[in-house]
Amino acid sequence: MRAVTTAQPLDVQPTPLALLLLGREADPKSERGVECPGDLPAPSDPDLVERARAAKEQLGDRVFVLGHHYQRDEVIQFADVTGDSFKLAREAAARPQAEFIVFCGVHFMAESADILTSDAQQVVLPDLAAGCSMADMATAEQVAECWDVLTEAGVAETTVPVSYMNSSADIKAFTGRHGGTICTSSNAKRALDWAFEQGAPRQNKVLFLPDQHLGRNTAVRDLGMSLDDCVVYNPHKPGGGLTAEQLRAAKMILWRGHCSVHGRFSLDSVRDVRERIPGVNVLVHPECKHEVVSAADQVGSTEFIIKALDAAPAGSKWAIGTELNLVRRLALAHPDKEIVFLDRTVCFCSTMNRIDLPHLVWALESLAAGRTVNRIQVDPETEKFAKLALERMLALP
Repeated sequence: MRAVTTAQPLDVQPTPLALLLLGREADPKSERGVECPGDLPAPSDPDLVERARAAKEQLGDRVFVLGHHYQRDEVIQFADVTGDSFKLAREAAARPQAEFIVFCGVHFMAESADILTSDAQQVVLPDLAAGCSMADMATAEQVAECWDVLTEAGVAETTVPVSYMNSSADIKAFTGRHGGTICTSSNAKRALDWAFEQGAPRQNKVLFLPDQHLGRNTAVRDLGMSLDDCVVYNPHKPGGGLTAEQLRAAKMILWRGHCSVHGRFSLDSVRDVRERIPGVNVLVHPECKHEVVSAADQVGSTEFIIKALDAAPAGSKWAIGTELNLVRRLALAHPDKEIVFLDRTVCFCSTMNRIDLPHLVWALESLAAGRTVNRIQVDPETEKFAKLALERMLALP
């Protein structure tokens, strides 16, 4: 007969990260946000549309509603203007008479709007949990540590940071402090050209944050570099997982970040859609992986995709590699063309979809009642340097 032993409890203390992943703790500094206080209308409330309309009419010119292209239709219908993140931030800045800017997008977008608008304006994000997984992949602490690694390798002085618009205010401020610029998916080439022109000719490097795919695709497709000119800095590995020699040899130091939506498209997705739809044009966003971009017929920003389909001839066939809300909206707007989602699997931007009609109604009705909810405010020091980086982008030729 075997002896029965009693299992002893393991003396293991859960780490803060483990507790966060289990949903038992919160990170108040996270890009995603942590709470959305207040009572929301029930999602099944049949009066939501009318309530949103009534609150918006009551506020009048005091409120300006921005809607990102990836928002769901129920929210987009109340937007005063639609666009990508940078266009919307600029639109907000161009409405100084609007006391409230309700940003139907994600957290970093609302931060950018707060940076570019006046102190008299208040930026509201209907759900603080509407964040961006890509922006979360680069924290201020991680990037500061990366800069220390570059300094130790002797390359920091010749490295210019270029940060994608899809980054937190902290990362934009880091970029501004270190002489860099912000870029969008449509002007990334101009931003990289500018960065490589700073300082001694042909000696500069670029630290591209936080989307490795946009940085790699722009460098290789638009600037004629090779994949060997690019290295990936992994913030979860000592020294970024790179040697000093690798950092010295590289021209593009890419942060290990990606978009959870665009990163899911694969070369198999492209091959599959070409087999299913003969003659299809594959059009993808530059946040997609390099092999997907290389296999596509056209590559461009969200605005580029919209304009390309507007100009496409009737009867043409398109497979679009970007967020599903936009693809579905484009398909409905162009019934004379065959427009499909590139991947067989449905994929919404889960954090962008946190902004729904109940949250929008709650935010608008609260403002109409004299209560500002979910205000996004960037501290003055961060705003100063983030704005400097944004202004460098605005000054690009």
